[in-house]
Amino acid sequence: MNANEEARLDASNPGWRNPSNIPSLPEVHKSLKVPLKGNFFRKMLAFAGPGYLIAVGYMDPGNWASDLAGGSMFGYTLLFVIMISNVMAILLQSLSARLGIATGRDLAQACRDHYSKPVSMGLWVLCELAIAACDLAEVIGSAIALQLLFGMPLIAGVLVTSLDVMLVLLLQNKGFRQIEVLVISFIAVIILCFGVELFLSKPDLGQVMGGFIPTWSVMQNPEMLYIALAMLGATVMPHNLYLHSSIVQTRKYGETVKEKKSAIRFATLDSTIALMVALFVNAAILILAASAFNSTGHTEVAEIQDAHKLLTPLLGTGIASILFAVALLASGQNSTLTGTLAGQIVMEGFLNIRLKPWIRRLITRLIAIIPAIIVIGVYGEGYTGKLLIFSQVILSLQLSFAVFPLVKFTSSKLKMGPFVAPKWVRILSRTVAVIIAILNVYLLYGTFF
Repeated sequence: MNANEEARLDASNPGWRNPSNIPSLPEVHKSLKVPLKGNFFRKMLAFAGPGYLIAVGYMDPGNWASDLAGGSMFGYTLLFVIMISNVMAILLQSLSARLGIATGRDLAQACRDHYSKPVSMGLWVLCELAIAACDLAEVIGSAIALQLLFGMPLIAGVLVTSLDVMLVLLLQNKGFRQIEVLVISFIAVIILCFGVELFLSKPDLGQVMGGFIPTWSVMQNPEMLYIALAMLGATVMPHNLYLHSSIVQTRKYGETVKEKKSAIRFATLDSTIALMVALFVNAAILILAASAFNSTGHTEVAEIQDAHKLLTPLLGTGIASILFAVALLASGQNSTLTGTLAGQIVMEGFLNIRLKPWIRRLITRLIAIIPAIIVIGVYGEGYTGKLLIFSQVILSLQLSFAVFPLVKFTSSKLKMGPFVAPKWVRILSRTVAVIIAILNVYLLYGTFF
């Protein structure tokens, strides 16, 4: 095989049960040009964007409860858990980008083209449950934010969040870059809010730095261990692995081996930088809880509403509570945008069928809104925290069913050709996959028993 033939090697043929013939997200597939020539920074900016859509899943409302609980109960001790979680996320998201660029498939399409139809359908059902659970957290998070900011009843807030369908449709018609710009703008709002919160809370910098150093004391305290495992096991969002493998293909990179390898490098750089931003946000939530709550004896703050209520008297200014609620609203809306795309990718990838975006979004939203309204209506608003925790349990349950196929595909020379993951990455990713599986089994056992 000469260089040109190898350059156009279609990794879809030799190692896959079915051929690849429909691109992922065809309406935006390779719609954004990247410079074939130019300096490093021009290319980096051209590839920047997908990573920030991925980072949204690592700072969504579903993650806030565990960060608040960890900080209020144990101070800065569990910051190292957030850091380890982030390293795992960077590794898995880099594999997701590699799969999409190398094979021209997203993870859902790859599963359909590799596994038998019954297995593929089972994976699809599990993934749809995970997306519905994630959407449930977004709905509740946004509704809580609207209640905190405007006094809106939670049920009304849940219904209002369903209107974001129109926003998503409008942005999709304007082009994929517009979605990226809006997501990055929301992330900037979240960073600004927590930057001010950290300034107001005046955390102990020495203890903050010490919190990033792993400690064995976590193994000696069952309650601390459980919170740590919850933070670690529920950090990686399964739908993000499907999403990333698709949206990296919105860039119009070339088809040669050299061009694809370059695209993989820049896509990995993009997601790594974006996930470092997510690390800051998650660490900021925990640091805020540690400095504002733990240091003042409020060691049992796990509900978002309780945190909002306590920030003003503890920090001495009403702006603290307002910024907290604004960041929560931005987080919920951001997660909504990426959840919409993930739902479309999963349904089209596994089933090889297409629905109009508004129909797909409406189905997903109804699945999330109905249980939220029932729980709030029957049990009252005090059960929203339990509903958030339940959504994270569902996500944890599904995670390994996305991680193991991803690691399997990207470790296969037959499927990936010259783009197969390096040996050290294969070893590390398999280790992470096993660790995540063990943690999630432990989490499920602890939650139910």
